[in-house]
Amino acid sequence: MHVDRAAMVKSAASICKTADVNVPGRRPSADDLLVLLAVGRSGRYTTAAEELGLNHTTISRRIAALEQSMGGRVLTRVAGGWELTDLGRAALSAAEAVETAVRSLDADPGGERALEGVVRLSATDGFSAYIAAPAAAQVQRRHPRVAVEIVAATRRATQQRSGLDIEVVVGEPQVHRAEAIRLGDYCLGLYGARSYLAEHGTPRGIDALTDYPLVYFIDSMLQVDDLDVATSFAPAMRESVTSTNVFVHVEATRAAAGLGLLPCFMADRHDDLVRVLPDAVAVRLSYWLVTRAETMRRPEVSAVVSAIRARVTEQSDVLLGRS
Repeated sequence: MHVDRAAMVKSAASICKTADVNVPGRRPSADDLLVLLAVGRSGRYTTAAEELGLNHTTISRRIAALEQSMGGRVLTRVAGGWELTDLGRAALSAAEAVETAVRSLDADPGGERALEGVVRLSATDGFSAYIAAPAAAQVQRRHPRVAVEIVAATRRATQQRSGLDIEVVVGEPQVHRAEAIRLGDYCLGLYGARSYLAEHGTPRGIDALTDYPLVYFIDSMLQVDDLDVATSFAPAMRESVTSTNVFVHVEATRAAAGLGLLPCFMADRHDDLVRVLPDAVAVRLSYWLVTRAETMRRPEVSAVVSAIRARVTEQSDVLLGRS
């Protein structure tokens, strides 16, 4: 039997007596607790409304009713969204108990709990394509009612709630009220197209790189410190084609725009690219996953995180350019 999220809210009142929250006044409504759960996870009323099939006004009204029954604020306004207060976090466990009770009515043919919902993920371009997408596909094949939305972006981890469940960034992030998990390392190498190297020659040492143009990120638009310092392996190389997208770096290098500083796991897929000075130029960086404790407790999010971690482990040699 399928229980969607809107139906979950509408039918949750009958389970309210199982949610034990010590609060003044009347007992909180299970409907209102589920609304708090959605807002607490996403940080946004609009996202929660879309997820639950309700409108923004109803979300606001349910939160107000919950705060009245609990005798205090459960959410506080922050830049970019809403954060749970201490009282809100206390109510969250009761909300999760209600969600678990409702979802227990919905099992797959094998008797296992069927997962459903939308998981929103942000990651760099290359990671999105070669790690996150296969991992998401694996989860979706096993749990057809789980949808994974992947936003490709190269940036720092956000400090405010952004409507994302998972963020994957380069370099150890400095985050508050969130958990940062080191996924694994990957390597940047210097590559040139065979045709380019045949015409211009292969550099024989670091000092010779000043004679070659570099294909890499746009310096003035790069937000990630670890990627910014990656070019410190050599004297300044003049810029060639630059972009905010690493797939553009790969294709510009293949088109003989110069030498590209590329992720090995992306460049090694192309036979027309040759790695140069592999012993001298091997920039090792790390991928980190950022999520929140309340978000990680959602089984569909946990399933996606587990699949991503398994994919990183499986591809560790490829990520490091050892394939």
